[in-house]
Amino acid sequence: MKKVFLHQTNIISPLGFSTEENFRAVCAGNTAIQPVTIAEPIGTIYAGKIKEEVFAKMYPKMSSLEIPRIEKYILAALEPLVAQRGISEDSLLIISTTKGNISALEKHQIEAAHLGTTATYIQNYFGFAQKPLIISNACVSGVMALSVAKRLIQMEQASEIYVVAFDELVPFIISGFQSLQAMSDTICKPYDIDRKGVNLGEGAAAVFINTEKEEKGIELIADANINDANHISGPSRTGEGLYLSITQAIKEANIDVSQIDYISLHGTATIYNDEMESIALSRAALDHVPANSFKGYYGHTLGASGLLETILTMECMKNNKLIPTYGFETLGVSLPIAVITQLQEQPIHYALKTASGFGGSNSAILLKK
Repeated sequence: MKKVFLHQTNIISPLGFSTEENFRAVCAGNTAIQPVTIAEPIGTIYAGKIKEEVFAKMYPKMSSLEIPRIEKYILAALEPLVAQRGISEDSLLIISTTKGNISALEKHQIEAAHLGTTATYIQNYFGFAQKPLIISNACVSGVMALSVAKRLIQMEQASEIYVVAFDELVPFIISGFQSLQAMSDTICKPYDIDRKGVNLGEGAAAVFINTEKEEKGIELIADANINDANHISGPSRTGEGLYLSITQAIKEANIDVSQIDYISLHGTATIYNDEMESIALSRAALDHVPANSFKGYYGHTLGASGLLETILTMECMKNNKLIPTYGFETLGVSLPIAVITQLQEQPIHYALKTASGFGGSNSAILLKK
């Protein structure tokens, strides 16, 4: 099997407009989550939202384009990677999102809301010869996009791949989470006994992937995606899908659980998700491994979250740093999780990234430095 490496990355978020800015921000303990006022009947919520005026100042050309705001963020995420790596006839674009340009529905622009419409625009803007591939599988989409990229390269269906993941904060998505009574009225506290629920966020993230080993590349050594079909929105009470995803990825990597140095979890700060993760980690004998959630810094960025958090995981590995879980104080799940509580330095050779989503979807990937 060909080896697969993750190289150049980029993050567009409320905390910054590059991977470096974002990593510095989380190391400094900064959070993007603050009160955001949305049109009635939603009102004011705690969320992570990109400030339009700041983005316009940084990207005046893109900001002036007559395109949906989410497409501007996609272009900004991909442009520096394409400028550095270029595009060949073999370059493939994989797009990850849960809702895409869902705000178009508010304007009754049905065609513009189709994921294929956004994908085609991005393809044409950069000049990709191949038709893009869309991965839209709830909140595991970002991690699953990396999984699909790995498999396509190993099956020799592609030699180099750009993955971009994105979602935006819009009333449609907010109202859906409100209907589940899953929203926190303050900054979320993953795994904490006083957690009240999730915050939402928005952003775009991108990575370039190929088979070439380079000095700062991170190898994607294993993946697994298991759907336990537990419930349309509720996670499995036994953590079955996540447990199987983790154990199958470890089996493919052919390593022992004791070799995993760090875990980047999904960590939405909802009662059932956090509890499910504690059960899955315990079953996989990983409850002692330092673990965190990035949701307290960004909120849940949906289809972007898996890739955004993987990129931050890569930076943790490169810099040998463990990032604390923002908002966490006292463990509030039934089984142990070694939640990181302060910024610390530690060698990270192997890292596990997980994600879970609606419909029973679960994903896990293993990274090697």
